[in-house]
Amino acid sequence: MRIGYGFDSHEFRPGIPLKIGGIVLPHDKGLGGHSDGDVLLHAITDALLGAVAAPDIGALFPPSDPKWKGADSVIFLREALKRVQDAGYRVANVDSSLILAAPKIGPHSAVIRARVAELLGLHINCVGLKAKTPEGLNLDNAALAHVVVLLERAPQKKKKARKKK
Repeated sequence: MRIGYGFDSHEFRPGIPLKIGGIVLPHDKGLGGHSDGDVLLHAITDALLGAVAAPDIGALFPPSDPKWKGADSVIFLREALKRVQDAGYRVANVDSSLILAAPKIGPHSAVIRARVAELLGLHINCVGLKAKTPEGLNLDNAALAHVVVLLERAPQKKKKARKKK
């Protein structure tokens, strides 16, 4: 088994959609970032990469590369999953905490969990999502995500026996 931890944060900015967990949420501001600013998918990506000692999201998808400007964070997650699979592991479960003043995540929690589960090939009961407000931290204009993933060894594919001639 392997454990990975991921963290990400982005500042709210007007004029862009708010994406969290691959879902567009209704809000008057979105999260600024070189890609789509999806803090949850970014943190999950880094947790997956860290669990297999791969380079982090910034090394694989540098913000200095215009190719990634506005990119869908699902691309990053899929690359991390490929690296997990190539290392001989699969995702067992994910637990995450979002820290943001608004919008309220509770009404959207089920759809976010379902999307993350779909992206990771997991049952929804293997995806934890909690939301907290940043009381007293002076972080009302930012969103943060903390994620822990547990990987387990993937079953070995059996090779077909060759017939003797």
